[in-house]
Amino acid sequence: MSPVVDATTSEREASVATAVDAVRRGEVVVIPTDTVYGIAADAFDRDAVAAVLEAKGRGRDMPPPVLVPDVRTVDGLARGVPAQARRLIDAVWPGPLTLVLWAQPSLHWDLGETAGTVALRMPDDEVALEVLRETGPLAVTSANRTGEPAATTITDAAVQLGPAVSVYVDGGPRTSVQPSTIVDCTGEHLHVLREGAIDRARLEEILGAGFDEDPDGAAAETAGTDAVDDTRVPDAAQQWDDPTDPTTDTEDPR
Repeated sequence: MSPVVDATTSEREASVATAVDAVRRGEVVVIPTDTVYGIAADAFDRDAVAAVLEAKGRGRDMPPPVLVPDVRTVDGLARGVPAQARRLIDAVWPGPLTLVLWAQPSLHWDLGETAGTVALRMPDDEVALEVLRETGPLAVTSANRTGEPAATTITDAAVQLGPAVSVYVDGGPRTSVQPSTIVDCTGEHLHVLREGAIDRARLEEILGAGFDEDPDGAAAETAGTDAVDDTRVPDAAQQWDDPTDPTTDTEDPR
């Protein structure tokens, strides 16, 4: 069986280092997040990302989201980030909110059939963040076989994924399987793909009522941000929302 390292004790630093070393070797690991456990790999390693999808039993049509270590990473991965998205980031990150954005076209990665988009999230879990600060962006989805329950303990993840994972990082049981909220930020106005841990009332508290119903107002607010390609692929962000998998985290885990 693949090794399980304990990040809940004084061995936490060594456990994080073990996971980081595995990621740098192009291997797949399982880490805790603030939602459920996630299966992770270097987002810029094509083969490692493919191994994540294979372990999940998922095709390229359901690409994994990307977890980031800090807000500064966003502009390196996404372009034309609208002002409303930045307001959400400032108010909620780190936390259970995934934003679908236009990916930087110069990135040398292959997450699957993304239609030029990327789903980003900064998790509110210190073990996950410690790993991310060392590895950089990780392609992460929930640590379970597609269609099976999301893993809330490291044992749940190991039973489902077995030797497909090189290192399992035990961060203790997760207290909730509620997924992150997913917001599509690639159009003229924001669109909630999935309401999860961040409910609509909280989104409206940050952005104002009807934030996703007034394209003219949203377009006016985003004026002055980086230009975004006007030729939006229809439903480009829809592949990030998998209602059967609470943490594709389009996060995620999400």
